[in-house]
Amino acid sequence: MSTKKNFILDTNVILHDYKCIYNFQENDIYIPIVVLEELDKFKKGNEEINYNARQFARELDEISDNDFFEKGAEIGEGLGRLFIVVNREPSESLKAAFMENTPDHRILAITESIQNANPNMKTILVTKDINLRMKARSVGILAEDYFNDKITSKDIFDREHEVYDGIDSAIIDKMYATSAVSINEFAFKDDIDPNEYFILKSERNSVMARYDSELECVVRVNKERAYGIEGRNAEQAFALNALLNDDLKLVCITGKAGTGKTLLALAAALEKCHTYKQILLARPIVALANKDLGFLPGTEKDKIAPYMQPLFDNLNVIKHQFSASSRELTAISEMQQSGQLVIEALAYIRGRSLSDAYIIVDEAQNLTPHEIKTIITRAGENTKVVFTGDVQQIDQPYLDMLSNGLVYTIDKMKGQNIFAHVNLIKGERSYLSELASNLL
Repeated sequence: MSTKKNFILDTNVILHDYKCIYNFQENDIYIPIVVLEELDKFKKGNEEINYNARQFARELDEISDNDFFEKGAEIGEGLGRLFIVVNREPSESLKAAFMENTPDHRILAITESIQNANPNMKTILVTKDINLRMKARSVGILAEDYFNDKITSKDIFDREHEVYDGIDSAIIDKMYATSAVSINEFAFKDDIDPNEYFILKSERNSVMARYDSELECVVRVNKERAYGIEGRNAEQAFALNALLNDDLKLVCITGKAGTGKTLLALAAALEKCHTYKQILLARPIVALANKDLGFLPGTEKDKIAPYMQPLFDNLNVIKHQFSASSRELTAISEMQQSGQLVIEALAYIRGRSLSDAYIIVDEAQNLTPHEIKTIITRAGENTKVVFTGDVQQIDQPYLDMLSNGLVYTIDKMKGQNIFAHVNLIKGERSYLSELASNLL
């Protein structure tokens, strides 16, 4: 059997990554005509999938010529050819299995016909729709997810911070005396990543620490307080340290519900209000129960208000730390009135200039890798970007724990001097919240 393969792409793959056709090496790519019909329905709008639909149409127009529908088109040097396939008559077995004439079943019919026409080549349907993959396999068609932006392991989201036992107590004493000790004085079994947080323990003392790769030192992490909020455990102390560190331009905070991700990020941003001209707090709008924003009553701001409420809830928690006449409460009110503190939907943040700003994107697990990249690449001078999210609570139908933008960013940015990731394990909202998160 030939090592070259034929890949048939579903609509959701293109909406996920409009440049996906360049990621299949020397293999040929087939796009069913029904996919183009479905893409046409997504061209209008301001969401990421609408942008991807439009961009793919432009990519297709650029590589196509007059013989495109007959001979296909070259995608690029070292890559295969791209073909558009018109509808094919399904086999009797396919008709018996799926009687309705739906777009998914038309894609299966096209895949089956290409598979039958090329018996010596693997023909694979690529779709992010789990149900379609199951349907394909049920009739003997190879099907797989789009793996280009999937990470290979999610263990970093399951484990707690590292604890290194057996450290010489004299070294820990030295850390308390000087704040930093050369990495050469430690004998770690594994390589330590830049800005990795951990606990060092000896027989009589311990210390929270971070590896500073530029100084080649292990630096002591102190418990810090930000706008009335203090870390209740080591992980939260690590998170605050990263959030308050101006040298770390990109920070990702992950953890289940109730671990304090958004609260810590907002408190740190308020603490740094004199360092940055603006604090932008945003989250993607993910409509529930298949209801678009148009179903909700009121003006545009009224429609997005329910989605933004959790962010205002966290701001209220911080406000309740202070008395009505406190300087901090007055400062928060002034920042909101002047526009220095902005809380709104991510769609409205994207088009803005992101210079000299502290940007917090909540619920980042519901973003695609391309959406995350779009946000980060707009960061200007003196801008810090923070992503928070729970990789176990994904509301987008074609994202999962290994392919969402948050885990992709952590996987790709790991090891960079300006990046830090802290995973929060212990819930601090309440005993009930922690119990429910663990048992239900």
